[in-house]
Amino acid sequence: MYTILDCYTDEAAGLGVPPYLGTYPRYIAGSLKGNVNYITIDDLRLWKKYNGKVKIPSLKEKTQISTYNLTKNDVSKVLDKTTELIVVLGVHVPGKYLSAIPGTLNEVSKLLEDVKCKKILTGPAVFGTQLFGGKLFEKLDKNIFDEVNVSLFRFSYKDVSKYAILGAKKIYPQIPDIRMIEIETGRGCDIGHCSFCTEPLKNKVEFRDRKEIIKEMEIFYSLGARYFRFGKQTCFYTYPDAIKLLEEVNKKFKLKVLHIDNVNPVKVIMDKDDSITKAIVKYCTSGNIAAFGIESFDPNVVKANTLNTSPVVAMKAIRIINKYGSKRGSDGLPKFLPGVNIIFGLIDESKNTHKENMKYLTKILDENLLLRRINIRQAAIFENTKLYNEAGNKFLRKNKKYYWKWRNEIRQKIDNEMLKRVIPSGTILKDCYAEIYDGNTTFLRQFGTYPLIIGVKGRLELKKFFDVKVTGHMLRSLTGEIE
Repeated sequence: MYTILDCYTDEAAGLGVPPYLGTYPRYIAGSLKGNVNYITIDDLRLWKKYNGKVKIPSLKEKTQISTYNLTKNDVSKVLDKTTELIVVLGVHVPGKYLSAIPGTLNEVSKLLEDVKCKKILTGPAVFGTQLFGGKLFEKLDKNIFDEVNVSLFRFSYKDVSKYAILGAKKIYPQIPDIRMIEIETGRGCDIGHCSFCTEPLKNKVEFRDRKEIIKEMEIFYSLGARYFRFGKQTCFYTYPDAIKLLEEVNKKFKLKVLHIDNVNPVKVIMDKDDSITKAIVKYCTSGNIAAFGIESFDPNVVKANTLNTSPVVAMKAIRIINKYGSKRGSDGLPKFLPGVNIIFGLIDESKNTHKENMKYLTKILDENLLLRRINIRQAAIFENTKLYNEAGNKFLRKNKKYYWKWRNEIRQKIDNEMLKRVIPSGTILKDCYAEIYDGNTTFLRQFGTYPLIIGVKGRLELKKFFDVKVTGHMLRSLTGEIE
């Protein structure tokens, strides 16, 4: 009996942390003959650490997010019958997660020590994993695993065509909660030189057939899925059939959310007549984000790390997205806005790097352009990348003392003001999902790409939807009241 243990994955080109459902467990399940059990790291923690008992938080406590994302399965019974356990694990772009904690190699190794079956490790962890930025990759203890298998998550697109459909049928019915389905459109990066990125190490550039993507979505739709993101790619604009894909999805399905993720700013300004941008605004649901991997506005850092985007190109792309996407949509958010990623710890980083970042972020404010979010993180360093080979953690160590100061200045001077412009007080945000408690506060989010967290006083029923009126702004989140 096969069992897949999903410890969740987060990469530059794909997210599989709940409420997202990543591609790897689905493809693997589709490749295996017969029934396949699907369990999560949360199931395993609940069984091993808490004797299978779900803890109800008191009025002073926070929801226990380490065991929040449970499947319908009884993990002890499942593992008792399991002959092969396939562990899907790997974080390459560490983030903060509201209601999930990805598993680490160290944690999983300890939890599986006395589980008697063949254990196979696969997923991005094969190339290294690290749950926290500012560190080298977590070392693998191969004694726990009988096999470390790269091929289990690197299927050809010919095979994916059938595995994606079979895997959806096997995995999705075992999950009791709503999931945002991450749909893969392509692999690899056609620029592919950024010093820190592992994507070129894992995949060559190729794209899925549009008809196969639609077939996979049809299966999920028939099973009740209504929330989708074209997120499993390095740049949605690079997909050859991007406009046709969006048109067909819009015609065929009535989705509650259709978003994209990664976008290379260079491709935005190369888009003839801004046709892809216009199609995204027309066919996707509002609250959508073009996640720009700018990483740094410092020309010296851009050059030293062979980053994909110069500051001048980034600004042009930000203006284009704002031109078409800044109008407010039906869910209360602007239809389509850029998001900016900034990484600290890259080669040749200096005090001037922060000055350059602040200069351009201030320029964005001064031009009355909108950013839906700014992601700031310290680099996680992986073997065989240019960053690892040429600098390691040299610049992380050198500038560690400045990181929180630099980060806080962006949060205080840019983020807060931007948030007030994007979502003014009084805005009604529709269909906010009550996710966790923190004492007597309920935190809600809309489903979508990088959704905003909204704190509402009182304990609302979890896993239900509410319309929320925005009453205040924190640095990166909101306060509100039920409308």
